[in-house]
Amino acid sequence: MTGGDGDKSGIAGGPARHIPVLLDRVREAMAPAPGDVIVDGTFGAGGYSSAFLDAGASVIGIDRDPDAIRDGRALEQASDGRLKLVHGQFVDLEEHARALGHDAVDGVVMDLGVSSMQLDQAARGFSFRFDGPLDMRMEQDGPSAADVVNTMERKDLTRIIGMLGEEKRASSVSHAICQAREEKPFETTLELARVIEKVVKRNPKKASIHPATRTFQALRIYVNGELHQAAGALAAAERILRPGGRLVVVTFHSLEDRIVKRFLADRCKTRGGGSRHMPEVDIPPPTFEFIVKGNQDASVEEITDNPRARSARLRAGRRLDSPARPLDIHEAGVPRLASFHGLGG
Repeated sequence: MTGGDGDKSGIAGGPARHIPVLLDRVREAMAPAPGDVIVDGTFGAGGYSSAFLDAGASVIGIDRDPDAIRDGRALEQASDGRLKLVHGQFVDLEEHARALGHDAVDGVVMDLGVSSMQLDQAARGFSFRFDGPLDMRMEQDGPSAADVVNTMERKDLTRIIGMLGEEKRASSVSHAICQAREEKPFETTLELARVIEKVVKRNPKKASIHPATRTFQALRIYVNGELHQAAGALAAAERILRPGGRLVVVTFHSLEDRIVKRFLADRCKTRGGGSRHMPEVDIPPPTFEFIVKGNQDASVEEITDNPRARSARLRAGRRLDSPARPLDIHEAGVPRLASFHGLGG
């Protein structure tokens, strides 16, 4: 998968087909073994799942995109029952695992990027590299990006574009969107990209990045509730992993990486601070220990072979015996955004 900051090819990455990112590092961090049960929360094209199956593990492959589940059926049929595919949200991974008879699992892996197959299909409306319907829905259900840009209040659009796209000219972009939609509602990706180009100029130092990249990223994250899903899935993983189980997460965007970083830092913490002037405070026992201290990036060789890996970061932890704790997703880094037909909050 991919998802990062995009380039001239249109929102993120080039036209290459799906290549699993950081596969060797994911396999090393997960250390799959025969008999293990691993939840692949973002099945996609099944790159990680295939590697775990090859190692003798069983896999529960979850994906929100019905196309990914459809395309994965051949692998499922060839797995001798060791791969079970589930169409659903990865925030519900605990419920999906229990429904298949597993009250605890040995591993949870999540790749938080959008898949290459979604980006490369104009009809899915994720990219301005092609002209397609302004959609961006991974589940192919619920409010679309067109619904958001055509009806949301300007102040809410500004916050979404600024927070989720980290677009410095968010106010100008939302103003241009609101003016344009008075004349004609947005229907296609190129209609929106052309309006944004009028108010956001190319950075000469980053000429390959299209001016609409950050706004498209913001809309995609909002429409799919990506940060809410990520934070909720971390909490679900904490509940369903058995002691010794492994959590491996690959991120592509600073906001989602911050959530994973904060979660693991909090859950791995063994001391409550303290200094010469301040006493230590009591903290709950750690629920994880680091497998990877900090994060791991793609190698130069992998980025050369797969440019979409350039923004990927891997973080990983091993589950300890302590009981799972409640998680406040906003304290974990999910920004508060306007509610819109089940989105945001």
